[in-house]
Amino acid sequence: MKIRIAFLMCVLALSFQPLFAKGSADGGARNTAVAGKGQAKYVFLFIGDGMAMSQISTAEVFSTARSSKDINVTRLGFTQFPVAGLTTTFDAGTFITDSASAGTAIATGNKTLSGVINMDVGKTKSFKTIAEYAHDAGMKVGVVSTVTLNHATPASFYSKVPSRSNYYDIAVQLANSGFEYFGGGSIDQRTGKNKDQEDAVAIAKANGYTYIDSKEAFNAIKPGAGKVIAVSPVLQDSGSMPYEIDRKSGDLSIADYTKKGIELLDNPSGFFLMVEGGKVDWACHANDAGAAIYDVLALDKAIGAALDFAKRHPRETLIVVTGDHETGGLTMGFAGTQYNTFFDKVGLQKRSYVAFDEEVLKPYKARTAATAKLADLLPAIKESFGIDYNALSAFQKEQIEFAFQRSIGNEQVRSFAEDKYLLYGGYEPLTVKLTQILNQTAGIGWTSYAHTGVPVPTFASGAHQEIFGGYYDNTDIFRKLASAMNLRVQ
Repeated sequence: MKIRIAFLMCVLALSFQPLFAKGSADGGARNTAVAGKGQAKYVFLFIGDGMAMSQISTAEVFSTARSSKDINVTRLGFTQFPVAGLTTTFDAGTFITDSASAGTAIATGNKTLSGVINMDVGKTKSFKTIAEYAHDAGMKVGVVSTVTLNHATPASFYSKVPSRSNYYDIAVQLANSGFEYFGGGSIDQRTGKNKDQEDAVAIAKANGYTYIDSKEAFNAIKPGAGKVIAVSPVLQDSGSMPYEIDRKSGDLSIADYTKKGIELLDNPSGFFLMVEGGKVDWACHANDAGAAIYDVLALDKAIGAALDFAKRHPRETLIVVTGDHETGGLTMGFAGTQYNTFFDKVGLQKRSYVAFDEEVLKPYKARTAATAKLADLLPAIKESFGIDYNALSAFQKEQIEFAFQRSIGNEQVRSFAEDKYLLYGGYEPLTVKLTQILNQTAGIGWTSYAHTGVPVPTFASGAHQEIFGGYYDNTDIFRKLASAMNLRVQ
């Protein structure tokens, strides 16, 4: 009897072993392909930088408020995926990660320090990425981002550097990666920080890349063209694609770059395509809910392109959507509106904080340094953010006037320098105060101009979708992808 009980206990223990190995002490993972199921041959990984459930929920509620007064939620395409999980985001040094260490975790299954890309905490050992494993296995690889292509998240799939600020080194690694497709924002510091290095784009061209930066060339490029770097012909702050709220009709979108990636990468051996909505994060840093919401909606359209592809290959396509961390401490709920929300007010916004700075505030400051008056900007404020100054409370008017004086450079208000970050986060005081007031009247609150440590949701659809359910760490995304793709990883 004792032998039989021991045997049954052993069987039960084996039955409840975790499907995925935790990996070795140095962060490696063994191959854990699900038995009896085919390889995920066409794999999409969408990352909303700075996107947690609060960013997703506000986008959904905004979509509802634009078309109805009913208390319903218009679901985004990816929140209707059949499998959802919850993912922790801490890194090796802090509970609140940055994009470099979060990208490293997702791309390689390893924890590292903030600011480090695909290297260990000692910055001596480098890690191989899921994209590199896929490439070595014969799959084509693409990387798309709305921010610069050598920014932290896209860089996490092809580079290894001790500091995410080593933009030139990252750009050279991009040029030497051999990946078949890069699309979206520009390449930052392509000739080095001091503009005295060999052009990284020239290196890429020497390695067989076709570099295009016009819409005509983008539309003309077809399968068989070889390796491609496609940079947006319209750029905004720091060489990124424009915010979706600022994108002009007919300009290329993140969905366009995703569709082009599918077109160029599609082949019998399969592909891996990472697509980042990078400016969700940038908008949340600046507490601009409107810009963040429109970029979440734009990412959802790009995911729609992947879903269209999956209809042609339903048993071989896997689509995963996640965030690398939350940004801004965004909440649906503000003390001033108590239990009420008025998200239709966000729909009155016509410019991002960046566009208002560049198109309105900066030119105004250049013309009127000594004679500036807030009254001069009230028409542009109403046109840009839908804010009727005369309808505001006395306290709100006082906040805007004070922020205006800060932006203009009035020496009398500079004595509060220690409060400047808490009030404005290092952004143009007038602009960030306008977005904050608009958000507050809509019922949206913020706690930070930086990242927070809350978990992020992960959604999955397609081949091996079931393994992405549950509550797990961001390093497990690497292992789950490797398992679904049947990659043998170290």
